[in-house]
Amino acid sequence: MAEKNFTFRRYKDDDHLISEWNKDVVQNGLSEICPTYVHRTPPCQASCPSGHDIRGWLSIVRGLDKPVEDMSWQESAFRRMTVSNPFPSVMGRVCPAPCEEGCNRNELEEAVGINAVEQYVGDWALKNELTYAVPEQESGKKVAIVGGGCAGLTAAYFLRQKGHACTIFDEYSALGGMMVFGIPGYRTPRAVLEGEISRIIDMGVNVRLNTRVGTDVSVEELERDYDAIFWGIGAVAGKNIPIPGADAPNCVDGMAYLRAFNEDRLKYLDGRVLVIGAGDTAMDVLAVARRIGNVQNLAEEDRPDNVILGHTVHDVATVAKRSSADVWVVYRRPITQAPATKHELEAVIREGVEIHDGLAPLEVIKDENGRAKALRVAPVELVDGDLQTKEDQAFEIECSLVVSATGQTGNYEGIEEFDNGRGLMNADSVYRVVDKPGHFVAGDAVNPHLLTTAIGQASIAAEGLHNYLMGDDINARPKIDKHHFKLLDELRTHQLEPSDFNHEETWGTDAADFAVHNYEDRSFAEIATSDLLHMAYFEEEPMYRRKEANITSEDVLNNFQERFSALQEEKAVKEAARCMSCGLCFECDNCVIYCPEDAIFKVDKDKHAMGRYVDTDYNKCVGCHICSDVCPCGYIKMGLG
Repeated sequence: MAEKNFTFRRYKDDDHLISEWNKDVVQNGLSEICPTYVHRTPPCQASCPSGHDIRGWLSIVRGLDKPVEDMSWQESAFRRMTVSNPFPSVMGRVCPAPCEEGCNRNELEEAVGINAVEQYVGDWALKNELTYAVPEQESGKKVAIVGGGCAGLTAAYFLRQKGHACTIFDEYSALGGMMVFGIPGYRTPRAVLEGEISRIIDMGVNVRLNTRVGTDVSVEELERDYDAIFWGIGAVAGKNIPIPGADAPNCVDGMAYLRAFNEDRLKYLDGRVLVIGAGDTAMDVLAVARRIGNVQNLAEEDRPDNVILGHTVHDVATVAKRSSADVWVVYRRPITQAPATKHELEAVIREGVEIHDGLAPLEVIKDENGRAKALRVAPVELVDGDLQTKEDQAFEIECSLVVSATGQTGNYEGIEEFDNGRGLMNADSVYRVVDKPGHFVAGDAVNPHLLTTAIGQASIAAEGLHNYLMGDDINARPKIDKHHFKLLDELRTHQLEPSDFNHEETWGTDAADFAVHNYEDRSFAEIATSDLLHMAYFEEEPMYRRKEANITSEDVLNNFQERFSALQEEKAVKEAARCMSCGLCFECDNCVIYCPEDAIFKVDKDKHAMGRYVDTDYNKCVGCHICSDVCPCGYIKMGLG
């Protein structure tokens, strides 16, 4: 939460001193510069890797942007959300919400609870069985999608909208990728995930499960049978820690550990568990360990590493013997610098995980059977910006299982030609596979990151792939590459689009019905930062929070309930109303009220649409700049001569 700021000043000390003479246009309160309405990207959207039109669907939820015909506002908001993201219910739960970090409301008190509203709308859509439209026309083109995780499913969603036939090849027994086999089920309830996946498949997507490209099907076969190939194979393997002794059988990677749990094979642990790393994968490993607990005196075949490595499966009967697990984090840097989502880190601490930071792993100490019995570590000190390991102060931590959660890599067996040497794929700025015409890639295979990153990359890749199939150029992307609000689309939705232009010379376009005058779209290049807003307009309104399960170290064992309960409708609407609509008019009437010449007026109701609420009579405007000064959302700029 931002530091309390009691005073908001549009102008600061010495602002009366002229530094840019070309902008000094006002004399005696008058100028020849009139207002124009400039649409900019809000910082929440700029911070969202999937490019969500967050401001757009929040405007629908709060009742500003009215649905057409008999559509409910919930469905209208869902349709706007899924222009960019086909997984609103999942993302409302698990996304770490970089959008909320970017929210301008942080300058006032705290961000809008974007995830909470998204979860409400996503859950409503599932409950009311909303579906995606099947394309009316087929393009005749076929695309092979390798990998049925977040990136692959998103690509299928966007490509089917264009009418392209899509077949997903996935080596697992179910679709979903790391959403199923990586993220624990209590964070992504399986019914929710399956519902959102089914909507995509029901658009007419073909699926071939238990089929690995590179072994069961060759790349050459795909190139022969399909017009293009999309790679969404992710980074499904974890990296082991590069220290001596890490080849012990009970030193495992976090991805294999989570897959064993999510496939219901791993049901308990034994002894102390050390987790190396402090990212989001590490947080999931830790939280699972505290939930499944320990069983003492396990038989050799029931040891957790045998289950994780696929040699056996835990039986249900032994679960009754579980007790609380001893789980530690070992992290090289101060835990305050951990890359994990702050909330997830706080949750595992509350649930009883021990934090041991400032320690560098040096060696895995093995017993006489070659199994890890301890981890040798040394304190790390920050000296002049560099981390220095004090090996002379090294000591050992006893353990029964070491889980490495320090990075991810891909599995390129049979497709070695695509491996860039780092277990990933090389892609250009529009997600074409380098030196592989007709091949596109997105998601963790490019760079392991967030689910929302995979969604955004897959959206861009799908657009480029569509252009490739149609024989069109794949153009450079805009500076701010998002799914922007488009005023013309909004006008068309309300049957208010401009009439056809006859292309003859004319004057007075401010009154012409073939033009959208007095409006400039700069959303592709400019962000509505807080300094462009009139922050004093907004009152403090604390966030309407989702109810969070208070899971502590005392009751974490065998506790698989969701952490968050969705907002109820009334609170979802109130939370959406906290949005400051940065960069687009939210109909506050300030400019109408404060204009001394009555030059600014509200448009007629039958011509009103989001972004077209007020207009200017230029015969009355004297260029006083007052409308621009009092606009809360930074929508008005003086610049129309």
